[in-house]
Amino acid sequence: MAERSRNNISNDLFLILGVFTVLVMLLVPLPNVLIDLFVAFNFTISVLILLVTIYSQGALSFNVFPTFLLIITLFRLALGILLTRALLLTASAGNIVQTFGQFVVGGNYVVGIIIFLVLIVIQFVVITGGAQRVAEVAARFTLDAMPGKQMAIDADLNAGLIDEVTARQRRQDVSKEADFYGSMDGATKFIRGDAIAAIIIIIVNILGGFIIGMFQLGMPLLQALQTYTLLTVGAGIVLQIPALLISSATGIIVTKATSDKSLAADISKQLFSHQRVLYIAAALSTLAAFIPGIPKIQFFLLSALFGWLGYNLESVEKKERADQAFTENEKKAADAAAAPPEKIIPTVQSEVMEMEIGYGVIPLVDPKQGGALLDGITNMRKKVASEMGIVVPPIRIRDNISIKPNHYLIKVKGSEVARGEVMIDRFLAMNPGNATERISGFETTEPTFGLPAIWITESDKERAQVSGYTVVDASSVLITHLTEVIRLHSSDLLGRQEVKLLTENVKKQYPAVVEELMPNQMGLGDIQKVLHNLLDERVPIRNLVTILEILADHSKTNKNIDQLTSYCRQGLARLITKQYQTPKGVVVTITLDPVLEQRIADSIQYSEQGAFTSLDPSFIQRVFEALALEVEKLGDQGYQPIVLCSSSVRPHFRRLTQRSFPNLTVLAYNEILPDVEIQALGLVRMPDEN
Repeated sequence: MAERSRNNISNDLFLILGVFTVLVMLLVPLPNVLIDLFVAFNFTISVLILLVTIYSQGALSFNVFPTFLLIITLFRLALGILLTRALLLTASAGNIVQTFGQFVVGGNYVVGIIIFLVLIVIQFVVITGGAQRVAEVAARFTLDAMPGKQMAIDADLNAGLIDEVTARQRRQDVSKEADFYGSMDGATKFIRGDAIAAIIIIIVNILGGFIIGMFQLGMPLLQALQTYTLLTVGAGIVLQIPALLISSATGIIVTKATSDKSLAADISKQLFSHQRVLYIAAALSTLAAFIPGIPKIQFFLLSALFGWLGYNLESVEKKERADQAFTENEKKAADAAAAPPEKIIPTVQSEVMEMEIGYGVIPLVDPKQGGALLDGITNMRKKVASEMGIVVPPIRIRDNISIKPNHYLIKVKGSEVARGEVMIDRFLAMNPGNATERISGFETTEPTFGLPAIWITESDKERAQVSGYTVVDASSVLITHLTEVIRLHSSDLLGRQEVKLLTENVKKQYPAVVEELMPNQMGLGDIQKVLHNLLDERVPIRNLVTILEILADHSKTNKNIDQLTSYCRQGLARLITKQYQTPKGVVVTITLDPVLEQRIADSIQYSEQGAFTSLDPSFIQRVFEALALEVEKLGDQGYQPIVLCSSSVRPHFRRLTQRSFPNLTVLAYNEILPDVEIQALGLVRMPDEN
């Protein structure tokens, strides 16, 4: 820790020293020795930056580049001011500038000016312009892609494919990538401004040097022009070559896609990996050598080079194919005895729960756009788990371009079970029956319970609430629908593995209960069937200890799943009673005619596949007609439809009515506590036999 602190302090001091050095360069004349040192440092650091960008493996591996680009640009501008001061005061700007003025341009200031202008044009028009455009497009595309990337991360987290630490790291990477390209979009302006400043500096230096040389130092016209022009051009080239390297580095880092290899490795693999292309290039180079007047040696050398690359690539490919074939043969021989089925399991397994959304619903999932759906789903899973006693599996959310933009669909084990539509910029207003005013909006149907509703604007929200409407946002609509789907299909979510986890959790605190029941009296599959029966009728299984104790008491002498389920329901009478009590503490029901109940009991038959009723279909239809009338009467009075009958008939009557009356609750007399009042408001009479 102490060593790390010392390193941080050293880095801070180094940065402060650099800033102080730039200030000194701006304000204080320095000797030529230091000027040469700064010029050499400018060259070296520019080459270093270019090499780092070549070997970097994506934007995030060099995400400090935009800030460092500003610092190095400030340093180069300060160096330009330092060279200008030295050039105008002493007619000398160090040996490096003098060498560039004499050797690089051959002592000809006209050639030097032309070379300098060419460098400016290359940097300003070609490299800087292209890099700036690429940075703008990359920044825009990166920001546009952020919601999809964030949604993919959250979906993987919900599906359990990654943990919270990995998800947090991926979110940080996505945010850093967006910040990087946004910064690069602005950083490219530094390079363009630097190129413009270089043109102004060279003009000022030439004019200022010409005036100083003639009127202050008394130089002849040609001598002043040649001396200051050569020094100015030398200083300009000394500054522009590193600037050109930095511009090239900028272009490389914004155009290079993310890869796990360096730029050189990618170029080698992608450009020289096609044997036929290399042979064609060698043939064309050979043909070009026979054009009259064309130098032949150069083209023959290139032809030989491409031919050698193609031949070498062919040898490498043959060796790789042979090694691959040998490896595959060995693998086939080793796996011939038994091919483990686990290899294909990921391709055939589907998510337990999925929600596919149109692209118009994506903002509800994206936290960057204020979407709170993911947090709502997390809270909903905890709430349902505490209410129902089951572990709700992670819900995988993915976008689906094949469905309408504002639509969504919910799948359980790969099969669609529900779908709906939301408008993310509006609120859903539902009239509970006592609204005093009609609100304008898009009429729709509430997706969970099929109630008529209206999508209204935010400006009408308060007025709708005052008028008596129930108003919810789009996220709440989705979460409510998901919650209801989970409750309806809770038994589908409870497999043997989940039952095993639940029983093992009970065993930690109540080992005697589980050890008595499993595996001597009941197996895991039989317990799962009982729990399925309870969940199918929305009886929570959170009191699993009581359920297992009841099964342990009765499974010694009775193996019938329906009867064991009835015993469990009787043991959970307090929970069931509370679930269906009205605010006044009574249970409002519909009862069955004793004659009808006896008719159903007499029709029950037993087989190896289980118990069933052998009633005439026309008789069942007349019963349903009578039941429908009573259910409608109860619903008109605002009560939930509940049928009360004997425990021996209850499961069979429930199966009879399940398809035609999916929301009908069927209770037995002994499932309601004795001290609770039962109010029968309807009676399903025995139909006329005629």
